[in-house]
Amino acid sequence: MWGEIFSKHLLYMNLTRFSLVKSGVLRLVDLALPPRCALSGEAVERQGMLSPAIWAGLDFITDPFCDCCGFPFDFDTGTGLALCAACLQDRPDYTSARAALKYNDTSRDLILGFKHADHMHLALSFMPWLKAAGREYWGRTDYLVPVPLHPRRLWSRRYNQSAVLAQRLSRQVGVPALVDGLTRTRNTAAQAKLKAKERAKNVRKAFAVSPKTADLMAGKVVVLVDDVYTTGSTVNECAKALRKAGAAEIHVLTIARVVRD
Repeated sequence: MWGEIFSKHLLYMNLTRFSLVKSGVLRLVDLALPPRCALSGEAVERQGMLSPAIWAGLDFITDPFCDCCGFPFDFDTGTGLALCAACLQDRPDYTSARAALKYNDTSRDLILGFKHADHMHLALSFMPWLKAAGREYWGRTDYLVPVPLHPRRLWSRRYNQSAVLAQRLSRQVGVPALVDGLTRTRNTAAQAKLKAKERAKNVRKAFAVSPKTADLMAGKVVVLVDDVYTTGSTVNECAKALRKAGAAEIHVLTIARVVRD
């Protein structure tokens, strides 16, 4: 069974990477290798669908939440503008942030599979979640911009998961994706094992708007796309670079966000 799943993962990865995905081709692949849930291996109706057991492990973020960073609240504050304690104390450089899911064991496994294990077809699962989480942005957004990888990191990983999300989401919501809108100016250490203050220091001034797209940013509304919002350090530094280039609003959209007490 797992050999069959792996074979299908490779097929979809290669089709997506070289822009050869056509509806007829996908139907033929589904006939040859029936769709299965990426985590459990159970048969599902369509490619990108998750099994009921995996779906039950997802924790979607719904109202109420912080109007600025999207941190979920346990109850409605009853105020006009609802802000969490962190945003009341120090507003971030971006305008707002939204995430589809709370980061838990299930969402972590999905995202890590997508990010590091070439399970690029999982982007099909993420699209409706991202589209719904960012629903207040569509209709007034000028560009989608992915969080960039340093060229060395991109070479070793072979693809930027945030760019894949931005490109697919672009087709869903009809907003252009500037895949090279931002560049990473230095190869920073991995953020995963760093504490909040260390993360902020690690990515400080690590991003710049690409010379190719700098003239496009003035007065525009930009949605910054990434996979996980942890402390917000990375997207905040990206927002600073976009602000410097003249962007009027920078909104952040991620699959999941870490929620701590």
